[in-house]
Amino acid sequence: MSNDSEAEEADVEEQEVDETEAQDTEADEETAQEEATEEETPEGGLQEGDFVELDYTARTVEGDDLVDTTHPEVAEEEGVGEDQEFAPRTIVLGQGHLFEAVESDIYGKEAGDSGTVNVSAEEAFGEYDESEVRTISKDKIPEDDRYPGAHVDVGGEHGHVETIIGGRARVDFNHPLAGEGIEYEYDILREVEDREEQAQGLISMFLDMELEVWFETDTVEEEQMVEPDEDDDEDAEPEFETVEVEKETLYIEATPQLTMNQQWMMGKQQIAQQLTQILDIDRIIVQEEIGGGMGGMMGGMGGMMGGGAGGEDIEAALEDADVDADEIMEEIEGAEE
Repeated sequence: MSNDSEAEEADVEEQEVDETEAQDTEADEETAQEEATEEETPEGGLQEGDFVELDYTARTVEGDDLVDTTHPEVAEEEGVGEDQEFAPRTIVLGQGHLFEAVESDIYGKEAGDSGTVNVSAEEAFGEYDESEVRTISKDKIPEDDRYPGAHVDVGGEHGHVETIIGGRARVDFNHPLAGEGIEYEYDILREVEDREEQAQGLISMFLDMELEVWFETDTVEEEQMVEPDEDDDEDAEPEFETVEVEKETLYIEATPQLTMNQQWMMGKQQIAQQLTQILDIDRIIVQEEIGGGMGGMMGGMGGMMGGGAGGEDIEAALEDADVDADEIMEEIEGAEE
């Protein structure tokens, strides 16, 4: 065998050894990553998807400035939120309602436990970016907001005015807390298992208000396409049939406060989508009750009718409300005469 052939075989063997070592190293890294993930999410206790009621206070690490709190005494001491209600909040673990570092610290714990977590600036509100401080024409800013410190929305971006000189304005589009690490102190008050409380807690978090809610399973009629037989003409028009299906429904009482709530008006579709997904329900009906007497009763039946109830259900509802339908018709006919 020539020296060249021996060299080639040696190179091949060395290459195979390198590939094997690389595969072993990759396998070891994957195993280590899996073990680290298992260690990060302890077994038992609170886990992803659980509803928990928390009390917490968040402050900046360096300046000790208040960022958020559920404690009314802390808010009063800091002189913030005079028109705001401060109370424990219900959140769902794993839904991004808390910073990831805080959620990771809660996993595996139980009601009655507490903790303190430092959240890095990068994970909190991002590092401060000098390029996000830009000079723009002051004409892009509403006239009433042309002063240093004003919070403005320009081209879909939120920022605050630093200076205005001549016809130009210097605006910082960084988050006000960009570059700040956040310290969270929390107490786990309890795990929330009642579904109505879960729904109320989510609504309170989204809209900062309390509403009456309840769940019902409604039977409704739906049009469904009939699956064609193999022998059917492929070009034939699809056929539909009416079937009865059960829909788990979350009913929300529509109050004047809800109707006028800015967050609800701007994002009701997104809020409803999140509620439907997190609570694992089929639909949401916002039900309004108008006035008293018959008006109030009909408003109360709105949700039932929205669920597809027929005449028999309405008649039963009238009986439950102790209302004589014949007397109502006689009064209407008498009024017409």
